[in-house]
Amino acid sequence: MSVDASIVVDLGSATGSAGRQLAKRFRGARVVAVDSSRRMLGNLQRKRSWFSKVAAVQGDALALPFVDASVDVIFANLLLPWIDEPGVAFTEIARVLRKDGLFAFATLGPDSLLGLRDAWRSVDSGVHVKRFADMHDLGDALVRAGLRDPVLDVDRLSVSYQSSEALFRDITATGARNTLQQRARGLLGRRRFRAMTGALFGADGAGEAALQFELVYGHCWGCGPRDAASGVPIDARNIPLRRR
Repeated sequence: MSVDASIVVDLGSATGSAGRQLAKRFRGARVVAVDSSRRMLGNLQRKRSWFSKVAAVQGDALALPFVDASVDVIFANLLLPWIDEPGVAFTEIARVLRKDGLFAFATLGPDSLLGLRDAWRSVDSGVHVKRFADMHDLGDALVRAGLRDPVLDVDRLSVSYQSSEALFRDITATGARNTLQQRARGLLGRRRFRAMTGALFGADGAGEAALQFELVYGHCWGCGPRDAASGVPIDARNIPLRRR
């Protein structure tokens, strides 16, 4: 099914690289880059040319700043891993997406970063790496939110690192810091950090660490506005009293 788009949203746009590609793909459309970080949107605006069709809007994926059924395409690249309740985001996406509008996304599956999780487990029992949602759970959540005909697929990627500095520089660049509720609140300490990197790269730090990523791709379609209430409304004042 082709999509005739006039409004396209890059949800969780970060620096806006996807928005520029979306503008090329949907040449007649207005692209709106949405991110919760004003700093990220500032980077996008500084790179934007005078003739750019990409607008920047600061907003929350759990409370989108758009009216119902007003968007033709929503694209979310690696936004879902950092949302605790993806079902809430899906409900908002279903609300603003027009009938037959497209929602396309890429996210991480539960097999991602297992090597890093195991390295931390060898050091302490704390929670350092988020557990990502399973593909089937995401599909169920999309349907519950009111989105239609979800199609999901999985690919796997291995990335090798020669040093812990390169690894954590990449992790920091994605914004993937440990903000989990279960995390330890105190300072980590150099000894435990070195023990963790030793488990990854070897005691002398001269080894190579290969981290695995499970990439989940999906798309589905909007159903348009949903009924505000299910069933038939009844005024309790019109229910007759039972007579003996």
